[in-house]
Amino acid sequence: MAEYTPMIQQYLTIKADYQDAFLFFRLGDFYELFFDDASKASKELEITLTSRDGGKGNRIPMCGVPHHSSKNYISQLIEKGYKVAICEQVEDPKTAKGVVKRDVVQIITPGTVMEGSMLDEKANNFIASVSPFEGGYGFATCDLSTGECSVTFLEEDWKGVCLQIQSVGAKEVIVPGHLDTGSQTLLKDQFHLTVSIEDKIEVPAPLHTICEHLHSPESKESAERLITYLVKTQKRSLDHLQKFQYVDRSGHMKIDPNSKRNLELVETLRQKQKKGSLLWLLDKTVTAMGGRLLKQWIERPLVEKSAIEERLVIVESFMQQFFKREEIREHLLEVYDLERLAGKVSYGNVNARDLYQLKQSLQKVPNVKDVLLDMDHSGLLERSNKMDPCSELSDLLEQAIHEDAPLTIKEGTIIKDGYHEGLDAYRDASVNGKSWIASLEQKEKERTGIRSLKIGYNRIFGYYIECTRSNLHLIDEQRYERKQTLANAERFITPELKEKEAIILEAEEKSIELEYELFLTIREKVKAYIPKLQLLAKQLSEIDVLQSFAVVSEEGQFCKPLVSDDGTLQISSGRHPVVEKMMDRQDYVSNDVYMDTEREVLLITGPNMAGKSTYMRQVALSSVLLQVGCYVPADQAILPIFDQIFTRIGAADDLAGGQSTFMVEMMEAEYALSHATERSLLLLDEIGRGTSTYDGMSLAQSIVEYIHEQIGAKTLFSTHYHELTVLENSLDRLKNVHVKAMEENGKVVFLHRVEDGKADKSYGIHVAELAKLPEDLIKRANELLGVYETKQTNGTSDLENSQTVNETTNQLSFFDPSDSQKKPRQQKEKEHPVISQLKELELMAMTPLQAMNAIHELQTALKKNEREESKWVRSNS
Repeated sequence: MAEYTPMIQQYLTIKADYQDAFLFFRLGDFYELFFDDASKASKELEITLTSRDGGKGNRIPMCGVPHHSSKNYISQLIEKGYKVAICEQVEDPKTAKGVVKRDVVQIITPGTVMEGSMLDEKANNFIASVSPFEGGYGFATCDLSTGECSVTFLEEDWKGVCLQIQSVGAKEVIVPGHLDTGSQTLLKDQFHLTVSIEDKIEVPAPLHTICEHLHSPESKESAERLITYLVKTQKRSLDHLQKFQYVDRSGHMKIDPNSKRNLELVETLRQKQKKGSLLWLLDKTVTAMGGRLLKQWIERPLVEKSAIEERLVIVESFMQQFFKREEIREHLLEVYDLERLAGKVSYGNVNARDLYQLKQSLQKVPNVKDVLLDMDHSGLLERSNKMDPCSELSDLLEQAIHEDAPLTIKEGTIIKDGYHEGLDAYRDASVNGKSWIASLEQKEKERTGIRSLKIGYNRIFGYYIECTRSNLHLIDEQRYERKQTLANAERFITPELKEKEAIILEAEEKSIELEYELFLTIREKVKAYIPKLQLLAKQLSEIDVLQSFAVVSEEGQFCKPLVSDDGTLQISSGRHPVVEKMMDRQDYVSNDVYMDTEREVLLITGPNMAGKSTYMRQVALSSVLLQVGCYVPADQAILPIFDQIFTRIGAADDLAGGQSTFMVEMMEAEYALSHATERSLLLLDEIGRGTSTYDGMSLAQSIVEYIHEQIGAKTLFSTHYHELTVLENSLDRLKNVHVKAMEENGKVVFLHRVEDGKADKSYGIHVAELAKLPEDLIKRANELLGVYETKQTNGTSDLENSQTVNETTNQLSFFDPSDSQKKPRQQKEKEHPVISQLKELELMAMTPLQAMNAIHELQTALKKNEREESKWVRSNS
């Protein structure tokens, strides 16, 4: 340490406490980074890496960013999962002896971002805390920008905990240091989360109230670990943090992350974007806080019938009263993000413009209340009566905050005239003083006769009278005192000007200081209203989401669903709302669905591209819509309340985790089968396609049987194994349905219509043709298909059957055109496949008719083989 300069020693001392963060070290107008921080930051931020003398000839790496534009650079590092420690000068350089004292004033991490430009206004930014216990994990979350806090207990293995963290969208996870490195690595490498260690749990007295009501040790430890970390990193008031709400997971429909992704609830499967998701479809909210609440509702649908029906009734009221709904939308459009404004007030980074927006928002609340009262609905009337518009706060901000206030709070012009007598006096002195100076300038021009004479001001010399050299002879040097000499002019001051200058400058300086003090006082008064503002934000955001449901339901011609108590699921002319929105409504083919206690499993067959997956997903989305309190896309709908939804749709692998596509498929199926209950909904698409035909078919059948016999859940099971359709005869609660298609002139036409019964074929080659695979390939596939469909092998393996087909058709691979001119391949010392099949026929176990059919088939194959050989001989003779 002694080898370095005092400033670098100071840097290293501070850096020692923040090894996991980039240290932004304030030097003048720049934040500087040194050593490894500089080398790494220069690459991540694409800025120039330089060096400086660190002492005794040692040159150390260095890079820096301007203080005024540091937010952009910090944002880039945060988005990449890094932490940034902000180190500021904490004493006045003018009074400092030696190196100016510096200290870290805040640590910005992915989970503690407060800057508006770094946040998605319609999405929460959660940070999570996990504490391991016997039998599960305590799990707490907090959105620092809004103050929302929740806690629960997860009876899951570590992979399940990771999936839950991913499901809530947390950016950062706080864990105890004794958590094994494998678990931490899984969070970092596979789930790409920022992991922070916090072992010392120490909650400040002012924050005891937000977690003292938690009685279980698992919940309390997780919450306190989270608070401790936030206090340590933010180093400022966190008065806006709300009481931790215990989340009873049985009170909401459980949707695991895989199902959430497959159903595209909040983002699309491929592009990972909002457009094309259910959230995108439903988001007609007009406030940022309403948009966030909508996302929370979609991710956690209700399971309580009365709460669901309460929402549906309010949506119905909004639909019936269009003009009132539009009035509410217009008023809410002018309501800013009250939750995050309250957070900024507590955090201490609110400015005058924020307070002006707060005032505008509060002034719209009485209008919203009046419209809700006029709608004459008991639920809306109750909500209206509970809304507190915070009139005293609104009046205070109306009197105090200037409508054209600047972004900074130390430049003045943020407080209105008439709010404070002392401030008005300073302003009057400043304004009158400047008027006096303008008057003095005119008098001096008349007295001296110098028309170019002017009175100016700069920070160094203050006010002065400037006269060009050519007019110096007109100056009364007894009255004018020389102050500064320029190339072409002289500057003077008079006793009167000097006296007035002191008054003016003192008034301006004291005015700005007083404005700043008044602003801080107002901010402290606003702090007292934070709980009321947060409650008001929740009330307004709920109204916003419900009116959004009404807008979407009206535009999409959705129907009000009924909740069934007997497990009946009946949808008439149901649609997939997002697919319908993305395409022309007139082209969309709607479908009916009926399931009850006697019809629990639908085995869906039909061609590829015909709409099986869409049909399955639309059932699940209708259930989600019901349970968030929205209308559903159908003519009529009766739906049960599901406790969980599980999906196994699509092909995906996990190469990083060492898992193949089929292994992922089996693991997702296992998760569904081990967690589903008779009140769950299962969507299983093409189970077993990742392995051999017989393996896959066996697995698919056994899964269907297991669900039917052991679980009893409502299940939609799509498959191309047509052999499974016979299960309808043995499983009394399983019914076959199929997606219709027809052929016209050799081309397949998908009707997208689902009807009872099984499909006759899969049309896979037609789909390949639609995908424009080579013509030779399609031709070959049709030839092979014809043989497979007419060939009934007994006891032969897939490989033997394939060889038989190849030899029977007497053709070689189409990939080599010259093969068509060659003699059919002969395999030495290998008996004819027909003979092999004849040997394996169990004649004694066959009826006479079966034996005759088998012999006839073998004879047909022999004749066909002879014709092909004769044809080859003629073509080559």
